[in-house]
Amino acid sequence: MFSDRLLAWFTATLPDFGVRFSGKLQAQLYRLSGGRIGGRFGRGPVLVLTTTGRKSGQPRTTTVLYAKDGDRLVVVGSNTGSEQPPAWALNLAATPRATVQIGRQRRQVRATELGGRERERLWELMYGGFERYTHRTDREFKVFVLEPE
Repeated sequence: MFSDRLLAWFTATLPDFGVRFSGKLQAQLYRLSGGRIGGRFGRGPVLVLTTTGRKSGQPRTTTVLYAKDGDRLVVVGSNTGSEQPPAWALNLAATPRATVQIGRQRRQVRATELGGRERERLWELMYGGFERYTHRTDREFKVFVLEPE
């Protein structure tokens, strides 16, 4: 879809501000269209994630690539390889309860940050796109599972 390619172009070519802006735009388009616009990024499916801001206590919404592991969802805090983790990952670490929207369906989830073998196993589910970001930073990306509450 043209709009997905346009959002992919923005994310690939603009600095961090552009990534944040395109994520907010994508979240709005996703919500309005029930996921028909912005529901994929490249080969990967996208969900809308709403966390609680760790500093503000206010809802914070963005789009995130995900993979399924049974009834669990797997997300990676890559922030396109930036030295800083994405705010949503820091928010989940501080307050693990969140809301996800896939298509038109919304549900409450609880996030768990993974380590060790489980992290490595689920890292392999993530479409290969995150591997290129690992070369941009020495930071290890946070990997979370989101389980229905």
